[in-house]
Amino acid sequence: MPGLIGRKLGMTSIYDANGKAIPCTMIEAGPCVVTQVKTIEKDGYEAVQLGYGDRKEKNTPKSLRGHFKAAGTDPKKKLVEFDGFADAKIGDEITIDMFAEGEYVDVVGTSKGKGFQGVVKRWNFQGVGDATHGQHNRLRAPGSIGAASYPARVFKGMKMGGRMGNDRVTSQNLVVLKVLADKNIILVKGSVSGPKNSFVIVKK
Repeated sequence: MPGLIGRKLGMTSIYDANGKAIPCTMIEAGPCVVTQVKTIEKDGYEAVQLGYGDRKEKNTPKSLRGHFKAAGTDPKKKLVEFDGFADAKIGDEITIDMFAEGEYVDVVGTSKGKGFQGVVKRWNFQGVGDATHGQHNRLRAPGSIGAASYPARVFKGMKMGGRMGNDRVTSQNLVVLKVLADKNIILVKGSVSGPKNSFVIVKK
């Protein structure tokens, strides 16, 4: 599906006709440059590679410098492949005009990393409720994680402590509330995973 690379600017709210406040996320989407067109004959599949965000040439690897030079554009920070751009050519600029108010989009972001967390924070475990009756240091413990001689192991998928966050998360079917074409900004209803200024992918 076609889409654009963007940057999450933060959250705000707007009011509808009835005066109700609607929480929304501001995304700077594009403009993106077509840096490569992949074909079935050459690559085995059809796709268009878009680049977003200016990058200093001294901080760009030599192999990528040649890649951008062949596309006739400055080095870009983020490269993502999309399908659905049938007539796109190398060097074309894809803008926010592809989105319209009222339509639905999917937004892909990377959630905030929380580090190693226990079961109470990671899985919303309640912990031991009564701390006065012989409980010692068990308030945030996971409790039993398996049986004894059988199965003599811990089943895969058991909810335990571990690394939390920093995952690719797709927020589906978000309504485009407003399109500010002159500023390359769209407002989508609801929240999008990731911190401010993080890269996101907006798909139609």
